Amino acid sequence: MMTGRKFGKGLALLAGVVALLAAGQVWAKAPAQPDDMSMGNPHAKVVVTEYASVACPICAEFNNTVFPAFKKRYIDTGKVRYVAREVLTGNPTLAVSGFLLARCAGARKYFQVTDAIYHAQDEIYEPGTETVSPEKGRAVLLGIAKAAGLSEDQFTKCLSDGQALAALDDRVRRFAERDGIDATPTFLLNGKTLNVGLISMPELDAAIQPLLAKTGRR
Repeated sequence: MMTGRKFGKGLALLAGVVALLAAGQVWAKAPAQPDDMSMGNPHAKVVVTEYASVACPICAEFNNTVFPAFKKRYIDTGKVRYVAREVLTGNPTLAVSGFLLARCAGARKYFQVTDAIYHAQDEIYEPGTETVSPEKGRAVLLGIAKAAGLSEDQFTKCLSDGQALAALDDRVRRFAERDGIDATPTFLLNGKTLNVGLISMPELDAAIQPLLAKTGRR
């Protein structure tokens, strides 16, 4: 099993992909917005929560190789509610800009954007590294933004939104501290830690099926 990527708490913001506000800027308190992004039946008795980063290669492997089958078997059938929570592991610039972009796209397209970033990691990162070329990174993310219906101007404003950045920082700190998250991906099953690191479909089945049996929804 692949172990999780360690989470350095706090925002590490680098120049390049994200055009941030001037140094010394005091961020206003961000307006309230939904903390969780989720899929599936909101009344499902089984809830799988994943703490992940769009810049984490192990998270990308789960998204690209395991999540489609998990979604088809459990989320699309209404048996499981899936909740995604943001963590800033991997390249911090990509993590921050990716989540800001996904939020700007809106709840209906949030997962479209994160899925596209996961699949584009190999293109965004320099070969064999987690280094992002500013020009390439911006070009790839801009293409993802346009596919989600955002203009280049909206894309630029999105990645320099101080209130959205403050809200991201608040979500990451608050949930990570509450649930004791220090690596990605971390999976919770009905609020209890299930696995840290890459998890397989058989492992998910073994954990979820007994809970579904109790509800008569196997």
